[in-house]
Amino acid sequence: MDAIPPPPAIRRLGQNFLVDPNIVRKIVALAELSASDSVLEIGPGRGILTEALSRAAGHVTAIEIDPRLHTFLSERAEHLPNVALVLGDALTAPIEHLPMGTIVVANLPYYISTPLLFRLLSHGNRFVRLVLMMQNEVADRLIAKPGTSEYGVLSVMAQYSAQISKAFKVSPKCFRPRPEVDSAVVLLRVHEPRARGPQEERQFTALVRAAFAHRRKTLVNSLKNEGYDAKHVEAVLTRLRLSPSLRAETLALEQFLELAHHLADPA
Repeated sequence: MDAIPPPPAIRRLGQNFLVDPNIVRKIVALAELSASDSVLEIGPGRGILTEALSRAAGHVTAIEIDPRLHTFLSERAEHLPNVALVLGDALTAPIEHLPMGTIVVANLPYYISTPLLFRLLSHGNRFVRLVLMMQNEVADRLIAKPGTSEYGVLSVMAQYSAQISKAFKVSPKCFRPRPEVDSAVVLLRVHEPRARGPQEERQFTALVRAAFAHRRKTLVNSLKNEGYDAKHVEAVLTRLRLSPSLRAETLALEQFLELAHHLADPA
């Protein structure tokens, strides 16, 4: 029986298949895998990274949303006994059963990279390390510092959960079909869960989103527009020795944490 030919890319699924073996080697090396590690791969595509991961790790769970690619990979995976292929959407697939300490290695579909990242980080240290290929612009937002145009909700929330570094850029010529944007691989080392309750987590997240909801406005006015009491916000800023005229993009992560803590106090 002839082997199943690789199916063509579907643009609406953001399919740009990695074809450069050197980039694959760099990704696997960055993940620092051992034979005892469990790996989650999202969007295995045609399997070039999957095969490399299977050789480096103890077990690989690969989630693919495209039934055509799942069928194609299923045939190729017959000689990869430590790979479990899952047909499903990574935004909803049950990943909470994966072993604690699982390492995520993935070429993320660019159009859902941000919600996927938030979902992975919401599982605490179930995923201790994430090596992710994404649009270079998004990578820059992840590592952005206060006071820069790239700094925003994604920067603060991601840095709250993990130590992040941009490892290397990837040219469009490393993919088929070629994407119209540059890519980058980022490494996220997930922090130990902070000693904060669910309500504190919700309040912090709500504050960060509200603070950046109106970027051209001062922090006080942006929060006021999102339902916060302006006088209380001003009083807290004064207590923290922060100017009432500052904007959200000037606040560092620890300042957001301190602000959230004091705003939760009605006094």
